Amino acid sequence: MDRLKQIETFVAVATKGSLTAAAVAEGVAPAVIGRRIDGLEERLGVKLLLRTTRRLSLTHEGSAFLEDAQRLLADLANAEASVSAGGVKASGHLRITAPAGFGRRHVAPLVPRFVTQHPEVSLSLNLSDRLVDLVNEGFDCAIRVGDLPDSSLVSARLADNRRLCVASPAYLAARGTPLHPSEVARHECLTLSSEASQTRGWAFTLEGQLVHVRPSTRLDCSDGQVLHAWCLAGLGLAWRSWWEVEADVRAGRLVSVLDDFAAPPNGIYAVFAQRKHLPLRLRLWIDFVKAAYGDPSYWLAPPADPV
Repeated sequence: MDRLKQIETFVAVATKGSLTAAAVAEGVAPAVIGRRIDGLEERLGVKLLLRTTRRLSLTHEGSAFLEDAQRLLADLANAEASVSAGGVKASGHLRITAPAGFGRRHVAPLVPRFVTQHPEVSLSLNLSDRLVDLVNEGFDCAIRVGDLPDSSLVSARLADNRRLCVASPAYLAARGTPLHPSEVARHECLTLSSEASQTRGWAFTLEGQLVHVRPSTRLDCSDGQVLHAWCLAGLGLAWRSWWEVEADVRAGRLVSVLDDFAAPPNGIYAVFAQRKHLPLRLRLWIDFVKAAYGDPSYWLAPPADPV
């Protein structure tokens, strides 16, 4: 127990930046904190902290030990929580990011249910269509839709993402229905201008091979919701994800075309920095979202109102 208390004290001092702050947080005298640090350094045979009257800093050995010590304490907390009398209990803060449109409809509505189940967890949700740097910007997890770029990040597939070529009945009545991907070039096409999306064009399957068509366009926009609205207004064809247009297709406001040439689905993923030593709150969040998306009835339900 003394060894664990020494490690807990070291982590508190290193993260709070002073012996005094760690002592105040625990409600003990700074001298008690100092004796624990001295005992830990003596036991390990290395200097972990450089202390002066004005500042405190970690040695090289201290920085390396801090990372291992934090991981050890997190694993211990997770182990205790998993067998606690009330079942699995998570605590702490989660920072999640997701694409704006998808996040409004299919991430934000899940958050109240998750934090209700885990009342000791707080959560920040960032909705942005830019490719967020998880590590350098301090995010625990990103929900991403589509093909993932090569990276050192870890991903877990949550669901398939079908993509459709759609248009309004009025547009098809005026311009005709395309019967082959080669006919897309003769139509008005509504495309994303974002550099991060659809850079290879619209995907179709021809003779068992995946091909990409880059349609010419008079109208493009970096916001998918705007393209959706333009498509409903009869301004052209759009290549959109099923999660965005399924309600309009069912209601007849949009018509899916070229279904015989549909590309295989890509994925909806949870992306995070590492597979080992995930905080319990993050593991529970990923499992929660995967269970929600894995329920076939979820995608058949009326879409949640955007938050």
